[in-house]
Amino acid sequence: MTPSDLTPRQRAGQYIVNLALGGLVRLALALPYAMRVRLMGWMVSRIVAPIAYRGRVRNNLTHIWPDIAPSRIREMERAVPDNAGRTLIEIYSGPELKARLGEGTLEGPGLAALDAAHAAKRPVVLVSGHFGNYDAFRAAVAMRYGNVGALYRPLNNVYFNRHYVRAMESIATPMFARGRRGLAEMVKYLRQGNIIAMLTDQHFGKGAALSFFGQPAFTATSAAEMALKYDALMIPIYGIRQPDGLSFRVVVQEPLAHSTATEMSQALNDSLEAMTREYPDQWFWIHRRWKPGSQDSES
Repeated sequence: MTPSDLTPRQRAGQYIVNLALGGLVRLALALPYAMRVRLMGWMVSRIVAPIAYRGRVRNNLTHIWPDIAPSRIREMERAVPDNAGRTLIEIYSGPELKARLGEGTLEGPGLAALDAAHAAKRPVVLVSGHFGNYDAFRAAVAMRYGNVGALYRPLNNVYFNRHYVRAMESIATPMFARGRRGLAEMVKYLRQGNIIAMLTDQHFGKGAALSFFGQPAFTATSAAEMALKYDALMIPIYGIRQPDGLSFRVVVQEPLAHSTATEMSQALNDSLEAMTREYPDQWFWIHRRWKPGSQDSES
């Protein structure tokens, strides 16, 4: 989508939003790294989220945990957008994020298998969710192995999307926009024996009705389908924010055994659910992950 595809009113609205958000990002980037990360977390949780995401965290939490304490909901309504704000400015701080990660950040039971696959030029599909900092794992993998391809969903705001994609490219390349062309380019890249990264935790109306926290959640099975079709190793991976709010552990889990696309996709949901139960503040509860009765739209 380009600005010419929008109505004049849409263009004006998106341009104004881009000016506001872009200005906020530029302001934060003028500050030292640790200060900018903390500031952006505070601003998104205290100013942006109450306006833009009112009720979403609460609605998702009560959907899966009806008995959750009101005090815990209030904590999560601050903590979740705080993590989202930190992640946003960290993505815009790619070189500094990678410098803080440093060498040797990767760990976990699947690291040896990932090393072996890379050495053998076997395709690898890394799968995560909007958890912790979902670009921290991509940065760490790129520092160890070189380029890492990634499929991304272009933002609805075409003006903000332009510099957001450039920011993600500062962390690792190549980037593939979701759609027929982008998917074809990513498949070609994967088949050449490379590593790609995908996030599979958003509602996908044409996906499989799998379980996530015990509730039906329409889930894309494309990552598993590609792993099966091209004999790629499929590995869950997570960038877990540490208590200081600035550093990360990047955990490479065991590769998933090849079975069926549905079974493997359910295993990915189970992996993310287990990680979210351990670190509930770090998953992006702002997404409309559960849409009962909807199987004809994607968001």
